[in-house]
Amino acid sequence: MRERASIAITPTEEDVRIAYLAALAVAIHVAESVIPSPLPGVKPGLANIVVVVVLTLYGLRAAAWVAVLRVLAGGLIAGSLLAPTFFMSAGGTAAALAGLAAGRAIPGLGPVGFSVLASVCHILGQFFVAWALFVPHPSLWTLLPLLLTGALILGGANGILAAGISRHLTRPGAPP
Repeated sequence: MRERASIAITPTEEDVRIAYLAALAVAIHVAESVIPSPLPGVKPGLANIVVVVVLTLYGLRAAAWVAVLRVLAGGLIAGSLLAPTFFMSAGGTAAALAGLAAGRAIPGLGPVGFSVLASVCHILGQFFVAWALFVPHPSLWTLLPLLLTGALILGGANGILAAGISRHLTRPGAPP
């Protein structure tokens, strides 16, 4: 009888941290998905607080992993994987990550600024996915100012929460 070869993969400390933080973001994402929305496409985006905190403490690469895992696992758990809402979420997340990557070049931008930037980029990404794939109707553009206003307000509120959380957390090895 032939023995099977086994491959041992040892996760790094960063892998474990990203997994825990992604699980937290997924749990918040799934819980938030059952909250009724007064306007389609406008949700508080509480899971994005985790992404902004991760960006602040561990950098863009870790934040991108948490965001992408949140969208994939959240879609799988919520039963929306490959549904229109999944593509909207994925498009918004891709746009938000692009905005965060660009925002890293802005000196002095902190958690509140990152959160507002990500929120606005996220809603723009969702809007253009909706326009391109689902509702290519001119009246959709009438919603954009309202959606952007919601993104600014909720992004600011989430950024304030992210800033408070970030102040109470420190990276391993960082001065207290």
